[in-house]
Amino acid sequence: MSYEELEEEDDIVTLLTDNGEEVDFVEIAGIAYKGEFYAILQPVELLEGMEEDEALVFKVTRGADGEDHFNIELDDEIIDAVFEEYNRLLCDAEAAGEV
Repeated sequence: MSYEELEEEDDIVTLLTDNGEEVDFVEIAGIAYKGEFYAILQPVELLEGMEEDEALVFKVTRGADGEDHFNIELDDEIIDAVFEEYNRLLCDAEAAGEV
């Protein structure tokens, strides 16, 4: 499933699904991993099959139109690595007193 960014307001990202449905997400973090950029997004309204505290990882690419495109990441190894990097950065920020 891929999403196209419609608008971004503060930390809310509205994405358009392949079937034209708009879904609002809260952007939790942007993570660079192995030369790619990933966004950790949590749906504003709970999606079917998701727990309340779950978030999704999207690979972000720049389209020919200059817009960001969000493709849901399905590779468990990459998902785990992105969350691990997020947790590491969060711990570093907490240790530095930034959070």
